[in-house]
Amino acid sequence: MWGALIEVPQKAGFPPTLAYIVWALTMIPCALVALYLVKWKLETDKRSVLLGSAVGLLGAGGQLLLFQALKEGPAYIIFPFISLYPILTILLSVLILKEKTSVLKWVGIGTALVAIFFLSYQEPGASDSRGFLWLALSLLVFVAWGLQAYVMKFSNETMKAESIFFYMAVTALALSPFAWWMTDFSQPINWGFKGPYLAALVHVLNSVGALMLVYALRYGKAIIVVPLTGLAPLITIVLSLVLYSVMPGPMLMIGLVFAVIAIFILSF
Repeated sequence: MWGALIEVPQKAGFPPTLAYIVWALTMIPCALVALYLVKWKLETDKRSVLLGSAVGLLGAGGQLLLFQALKEGPAYIIFPFISLYPILTILLSVLILKEKTSVLKWVGIGTALVAIFFLSYQEPGASDSRGFLWLALSLLVFVAWGLQAYVMKFSNETMKAESIFFYMAVTALALSPFAWWMTDFSQPINWGFKGPYLAALVHVLNSVGALMLVYALRYGKAIIVVPLTGLAPLITIVLSLVLYSVMPGPMLMIGLVFAVIAIFILSF
């Protein structure tokens, strides 16, 4: 749902870098709810603080790097490449956490990765890439998000999911000044309802989703959870079709088919 609505404030004149700050603020009420559920028992030992902060920095830092990568390079290459970050998570989970699953589930995981690639496809636009900085930034985002999911699962072995999310919120807020600095204030910015206020209503969906992901990785295997969450564009495309009457092209249609097959297999 977040993916289908995220462009509404942006098209109304509210830049994504400022939307990042709004998103970081929407993490606060979700973190408070999470802590309330565990009676405010926040883990403050050194290990928990470091692991929780690492999860937050990898996720939020990757988002800021993505903003810069999209300024420098073509989105139709960047998004499909970054979308395959579950491969890194799966590799680390199998090699280090020793996660195992059935042959059928591996088929589902492979199908999901193919679907994620096609669902993230962007049509070539008018913007050309300038140099190779975008490629290096895209690689950093790929590594950051792949590591984030792994560290999130690893952290769940020794600390509460609620504490992990709290430190995710703190680090997201800590990086907000960088998002402010990256904003082009020479362009007109919509400060009305369709700006920060609508952005808050949209981005709270992302915050709730992030909290659910932490819980999902508490109870489920990373090699299953991460590819499954990567199929979120399936819902985005369907909602976009209903809301904006946008008919998906052949690449997206292929992704939709693979996504349905993957969800069917992984749901057993």
